Amino acid sequence: MTNVPKVAAVILNWNGQSFLEKFLPSVIASTYPGLEIVVGDNASTDNSIEFLQSNYPTIRIIQNNENYGFAGGYNRILEQLDNEYFILLNSDVEVSPGWIEPVIHLMESEMYIAAAQPKILSYSQKDHFEYAGAAGGYLDSLGYPFCRGRIFDTVEQDYGQYDDQSEIFWASGAALFIKRKYWIEIGGLDPDFFAHMEEIDLCWRLKNKGYKIVFCPKSKVYHVGGGTLNSESPFKTYLNFRNNLVLLQKNLPLGKAFIIIFIRFWLDLISLIKYLFDGKPRNALAISKAHFFFFGNLFRNIKKAREIDASKFNASGHYKGSIVWQYFIRKKKIFSVLKKTI
Repeated sequence: MTNVPKVAAVILNWNGQSFLEKFLPSVIASTYPGLEIVVGDNASTDNSIEFLQSNYPTIRIIQNNENYGFAGGYNRILEQLDNEYFILLNSDVEVSPGWIEPVIHLMESEMYIAAAQPKILSYSQKDHFEYAGAAGGYLDSLGYPFCRGRIFDTVEQDYGQYDDQSEIFWASGAALFIKRKYWIEIGGLDPDFFAHMEEIDLCWRLKNKGYKIVFCPKSKVYHVGGGTLNSESPFKTYLNFRNNLVLLQKNLPLGKAFIIIFIRFWLDLISLIKYLFDGKPRNALAISKAHFFFFGNLFRNIKKAREIDASKFNASGHYKGSIVWQYFIRKKKIFSVLKKTI
């Protein structure tokens, strides 16, 4: 590429020195000529900053004065950058040298492409997709997110079955490419999400404006996953259930949001009961807390919803059926089986 766009790969760090030691060298080895590597630190209490200053003095470090989470942390870091493209890159991701070029080439090909993601594979099992993103994110009619290559806890082996460049509903925050002008236009991430599903909200707001989110199979990265909060964490359960309800309220038309959220409350109750039967009362309590938060912030989020214009909504990647029904009742557990109905 000649006259390549300026790109910032921005790693948000919070007490992640071990990840920086292990994975930062692969980012530094990237071959993209217009790349700036930035580490944004969310007030780490380990030796992350000292490690970077001693070993990578040329890398730009931007420090937040407290831990603002994934959403608020990135907002504060990116407002200080003027690169044409941002890459939101998790600290526990290993990249290959040429991982940036094909994504930027794809995004430069069309002005309405606002965001993109590479193929996200598992660091520990590199021939398998990774939970957080796989080959691109989708959303079903009840607001449940899933991916090509990962539905609920079923993660597929990658043998090239999803190697078609395609539009998706959401791009994973593990390695999210976005054009700066669109980031600014929609106001970045919603800091109230703190962490989890904030990238789905970001992409949904972009799609409400008619923009495209795409998957680029020519780029591969390898994600550890669960580096900050493991899947059994009650706090993670709380964030996922809370943020999913807020996501629906913000981005759906009011009448439709009421119906979908009413259904989701009953499905959430089933999840709560299951946690109790599985001997995980703290996770069950987390769902209850998520519901209390939702009602306590009802009018605040109604105000946010009124600010969103969905008249140009781009429905690509939106599954009109129920992934819960397909997965648990009809036992359709891989994306290729669903493909004809999407």
